[in-house]
Order: sequence, then structure tokens, then C-alpha cells
Amino acid sequence: MKAIIAEKPSVAREIAQLLGAHEKKDGYLFGNGYCVTWALGHLIALGMPEDYGIRGFNKASLPIFPNPFILTPKKLKKAKGYEPDPSALKQLNTIQQVISQCSSIIVATDAGREGELIFRYIYYYLQCNKPFERLWISSLTEKAIQDGFKNLQPGDAFDGLYQAAKARSEADWLVGINATQALTIAGNQDVYSLGRVQTPTLALICQRFLQHQNFTKQKYFQIQLSHRKEYTDFTSLSQLQWEEKKQAEQIQKSIEREGRAVVEDVSVTTVQEQSPLLFDLTELQKEANRKLGLSADEVLQIAQSLYEKKFITYPRTGSKYIPEDLWTDIPELVRILNQTEAFKAAVTHLKFGNFNKRIVNDLKVTDHHGLLITTKIPSALSATEKAIYDMIAYRLLESLSHACSKQVSHIIIKVHHYEFQIKGSKILNMGWRAIKGILSDNENSNNKNEVLTELPEFKIGDELKISKTDLLEKTTQPPKLFTEADLLSAMENAGRSIENKEEQKALSNIGIGTPATRASIIETLLSRNYIIRKSKTLIPTDKGLQVYNLVKDKKIANVQMTAEWELALERIEKGELSKNQFMNDIQHYTTEITNELLSLHIPQENIPQLKCPKCQQHNVIIKDKIVKCPDEQCNWILFRTICGIQLSIKDLTLLLTQNKTSLIKNMKSKNGKKFDAYLILKDDLSTLFILQ
Repeated sequence: MKAIIAEKPSVAREIAQLLGAHEKKDGYLFGNGYCVTWALGHLIALGMPEDYGIRGFNKASLPIFPNPFILTPKKLKKAKGYEPDPSALKQLNTIQQVISQCSSIIVATDAGREGELIFRYIYYYLQCNKPFERLWISSLTEKAIQDGFKNLQPGDAFDGLYQAAKARSEADWLVGINATQALTIAGNQDVYSLGRVQTPTLALICQRFLQHQNFTKQKYFQIQLSHRKEYTDFTSLSQLQWEEKKQAEQIQKSIEREGRAVVEDVSVTTVQEQSPLLFDLTELQKEANRKLGLSADEVLQIAQSLYEKKFITYPRTGSKYIPEDLWTDIPELVRILNQTEAFKAAVTHLKFGNFNKRIVNDLKVTDHHGLLITTKIPSALSATEKAIYDMIAYRLLESLSHACSKQVSHIIIKVHHYEFQIKGSKILNMGWRAIKGILSDNENSNNKNEVLTELPEFKIGDELKISKTDLLEKTTQPPKLFTEADLLSAMENAGRSIENKEEQKALSNIGIGTPATRASIIETLLSRNYIIRKSKTLIPTDKGLQVYNLVKDKKIANVQMTAEWELALERIEKGELSKNQFMNDIQHYTTEITNELLSLHIPQENIPQLKCPKCQQHNVIIKDKIVKCPDEQCNWILFRTICGIQLSIKDLTLLLTQNKTSLIKNMKSKNGKKFDAYLILKDDLSTLFILQ
């Protein structure tokens, strides 16, 4: 009898169906020599400080270095601390029963770093010593699963992957727990959450926001000339920019008097614009954020759903390529798209037997290849699922097309000693751009300012009449606030922002976080109330800026160091670096940041001394999210955020001294309607609204 452990019930059911394990039991499926069970994501986690007998938020205890780390069942946060999750305990018990009646295990958790960690933590927590093999698949189609079972790999072949996952998990614990507790102790009041990746990401958002806020706009002027040649109208733009309007107007008048320009330089080149590669997860998230306004987390959930329905391959991939042995499957995927009305027109632009092989590169395929559709034709998709599926399908067709060929013209003309430029381009061969019929796409274009304009022929020395002049008033623009797509790019390319050129070269392709984790990092910052979504942009809250200002010069916010760690984790996975060496470095770093944060002096908000309305004995503790009595017997508590508005210190004071706040504006009801009201504290200590 063999035990199979999947990551989710839905995947377990697919595998069980294929293997003939049809008998349903509580928490697993049974039959044909197999017991198929499942985890529920991370069932096992690293223990919290109290699991080591260490009282939390105690300066004398920091930094905390567990040796060894304790594994505990997943816990849920309750009013009086953390308690084991009953559903996790139940499923762990089921897994233990399944393993006990089997001779060996097949690991079928997601084929990646976190999937490996989920299984290994369960395996070691249950003190299991039974042999295990690895099912490594990139798709949940019947063929992929069957092929995977024919090619099961030894469990120890993935020891490097596990060591990298374990190192990531323990490093995040050390940095997150110690930094959070150190800054909270220094802050004396509110809990500040810091993390190995979340804090450098917050720093990126805050830096961009402050650059945007502090930018001073400046006016400048350019002169535009209108021309006509060979029945074609076009314009030229001055190379110079002028700050003084009067000076620009004088030059404009002298150019009008001259009335003609002379062609000084002609550059006409043919440019091959390569077809895009397949999507990896980050690229898909960026594209869907730009085109559909979906968050990174929403895209990941939709892609995961499509994967579990067997319509696309494994989504948590960091590669845009496929291996050579998968190339023979590609024509079948194109034929399947050709059977679907929506893609028929696009497929006509491809020639079977003449596909572009640019996406084939064994060396650039990581744990999983680039995102592909599968041979299963989609049905019953939601609107967003269809949109994401279509993106992946169209990208496959584009990647198999040949380059788009363009003729790009750059002409310099002169009036007096002032130079003007004329730019234009025309499509010679649409290539991959024919798939969707999009002739210009700034995200993929090499020249962001390129305009698709056919120009007449020019020769050096040609004279051009000036039919009209215009003085254009322009304004310098601040750096754009981050959209989620922009932030994902900044996280992905964090190494490129390093000033030291040698270090930048070494880290140019290293980001912070991984394709699989970047969405959750953004969601963590949102849930901590460090950032908010405003229209399509991400901006820091006052609390986020406060945390950034406290740590911006500290190692905890160092983007470069976090990027270097991602490189180190990759080396651990490949067996090029020992986990112990990495963890020693993390411990030194943790000691430094803990001492840095404990030494901070954080000025306290002018918090009044307010008596608890229930016991009248103690002054309440006022935090960011709650106001509470410190006496556990009394246990009075008030949540500060009411109908989307955080109660100010002024209103808290009024409520607890006069039982009534000032008028609170723009609160939101459950149905989304805004209203203004006073908040009243009744004699029984419940609250109610009095509408204006």
C-alpha cells in the first residue's frame, strides 16, 4: 500500500480518480493499492516564542534564536493568544493514520519550494521515517499525471529544494519575530510588524511616494513646426527646451521669418522587434494589472483555479521558457486553439512547421516551464478566468510568431542653428503583432516614444517649408506612483537599483521575493494598514510612512541585502551553499537589526490618560486598532475603526469623558453608502450612532 499526499483536496481527488482509488474515507480516498490524502496548505509551522517558554515583547529575551526550531500544528489567532487550528489537527491525524498503514509515500504537493516545505514539515513533525518518492508535474491533465507517475523521482533528489525552503522559513521567522518585537518595544505602544521582504517592499513604495510628493514641477517650452512633403503632413520638434517663454517666443518669430528648414541628417534603420516570451507568474500579474486592473493576488488565485481545472500549466513559475522535450507538444496546443472560434483568426497568421523556437531553452527553465494552456478545452469559465486564459493563449501564439519588422526613421532638420527632429516608423512585416492586430504596445516596444507614422523620403540638403509654428508649453512630471504592475517590476528587478556597478551586475536579475510570494507580500502590507489602494496606485498610509521613517536607514529596509538573500537561497537549492552558512549570516544580521531597532527613540503620540469606563480603576491602553483596559478581569475593549473611519484621539477622549464624539463624517454602511453621525457610549457600555 502506498500513501499519496497532495497539497489540496481537489488535486488529491484528481489523482485518486486516475489511480482507481474510489473509496471515500474521512479525509482520504482509498483503493487499488493507494491511500490518497491531502494537506490543507501549511498544516505545520515554526513555533512561536511562547512555544520555547519565552515571554513575548521582553527586551531581555531579544534576539531570540531557537535551536532547534520547534514544529507545531498551524495556529489561529484568538483573543487570548494563539490556539491550534482544529481542522489542521484533524487532518494531521488523518495523514498519520494513512501513513501508518502504508509502506511508502509519494509526495504530490505542489512542485516547488513551498510545496516541498509543506510535505517535509508534516513528515518530520510526525517523526516519519518511511521512504518517499516525488511526483513532479507541471500540469494536472491526465497525461501529465500519468507521465509523472511513470517518472517518480527519489525523495532525496529534492533535498536542496527543501533546504532552501527551510532556510527561507527560518530566516523569515528570525527577522520577522525579532524585528517586530524590537520595534514594538521601542515604540512602547503599538505593534509594528516588520519582515525580511515586506519591509524592503514597503521602503520601495514609500520612496516612490515621497519622490512624487516632493517633486517640484517646472514649466518649459518647445517649438513645433508643421510641414508638408509629397502630400504627407508631419511635424518636427525642437531638440532644445527653454525655461523662459519670452526667449522661446523670440526664437519662434525668427523661425517664422526664415520660413524654411534644411535636412541635416537622415537615419533610416530596419528594426526587428522580437516576439514576447511566454508568461511567468510575475509577468502575467503585471499584464493583468495593467490591462484588467486585477491585483497580483487576484491573478494568482484565478491562475491557480485554471490550473486545478486542468486548463493551464502550473502557474507559480519563474521561467518564460520551455524545455526542448516539450517542443513537440506545442503544435497540438495550437490545433486546439484553432478549434476555438475566438482564436481561429489569430492562428491563421502562424505557419505549421515554421514556428519561432525562441521560447525553447533548457538552461532557462527553472522548477517549472513558462505558462502554457493544456489540451483540455475550457468550459464554464468566469469572466476573469476567461480573460486570464485568453492572455496565456494569445501569448503562446505571439511567442511562436516571428519578429515584427519595422522601418524607423529619425530625421534632423535645422533652422538657423536650431535643430529639430522628425520621428516616424512603418511596419514592414507585422510578425507577432498580427496575432492581436496591435501595432503599438508601449510595454513591449523598444522605443517608448515611437509613433507609427509613415514619412516621405528625405535627403541631406533637402529644403522643407514651414507652414506653421506652435509654441508648446509643457511641465516636467514627477515619478509615477506605483501601480501593482510597477511594484512587481520593481520587486523583480530590485538588483538593478543598486548604485555600486559591480554589485548591480552580480544582482541584475535578482529580485526580492519570488514569483510565488510577491502577491502575498503586497497583501500583507495592505492588511497591516501600511499601504492602501487608491484608484490603480499603491500609496503608503501615515502608519506605513511612520514605519518607513523609523527604519529607512536601517538594515531591515535594505533592498540590496534582501536581493542577495534570494540569490543565496537559489545557491542552497543547487547545493552550492550550505544552509548553515546562510543561517549564520542571518543570525548576525538579526542581532544587528534587533540592536538597531531597540536603540530607536520613537516619539509618542500625545496620548491622554483616560479611565476605563467599565472598571473605573485603570487607564486604558490606546493602540492603532483597539482601546482596551489592561486588567484582564475587566477585559473592556473598543475597536478604533468604525465603519471605515479610525476614531481620532480627540474623539476617543470625548467618548470616554462625555460619552459622545464630535460629528464623524464619511463613515460607510454595510451597503457602501456614506453617512455622518455622532457615536454615543451608552450606560451598558455598548455604542450607537446618532445620525445628523
